[in-house]
Amino acid sequence: MTKKSPSNYNALQIGLHWLVALLILAAFILVWTFDNTPLAPDTFKLKLQLIAWHKWAGITVLMLFFVRLIYKLIRGTPAIDPELKPIERKMAVSVHHLLYLLMLVLPMVGWMLSSAKGYPVMLYGVWQMPDLVAKDEALAHTLKEIHELLANGLMVLVGLHAAGALKHYFIDKDGTLARMLPFLKR
Repeated sequence: MTKKSPSNYNALQIGLHWLVALLILAAFILVWTFDNTPLAPDTFKLKLQLIAWHKWAGITVLMLFFVRLIYKLIRGTPAIDPELKPIERKMAVSVHHLLYLLMLVLPMVGWMLSSAKGYPVMLYGVWQMPDLVAKDEALAHTLKEIHELLANGLMVLVGLHAAGALKHYFIDKDGTLARMLPFLKR
């Protein structure tokens, strides 16, 4: 007996989707602000706080990745619109899978980067997470490059995801976007 897909996303799935989206956006804004804040005696504490918040956002995305994945496996997700062209279906599935992969890998690489630099991840300022690798400047440099590359890839995928949703709403005029924004239902 196969499990039937639900007909729509429920409030928990929608809430998790938008919470993760906000956290990803926050992580990018925080690191951009960090990078564009000069290192000076009067900004040193601010820079430390910005990078701590960036790490908190990333680790929270990682934790929510597991919540979302487990809930997705338990409840399932609505089927993709059967009216879509085969290429659109493949793109939608590929982008979703890559987004999930990056929600796992990007924070893990960031955590390893922090460990390799010798800076522990102090989650929410109260819980020191274990180092994933030993301090190693050469490894830290490599991980920084990988982290930035993955982050840029994530931004491209988020852009594709958003563009696809907007295409469905404004061009196709179907209910795809309303599945994550129920107030749009006709």
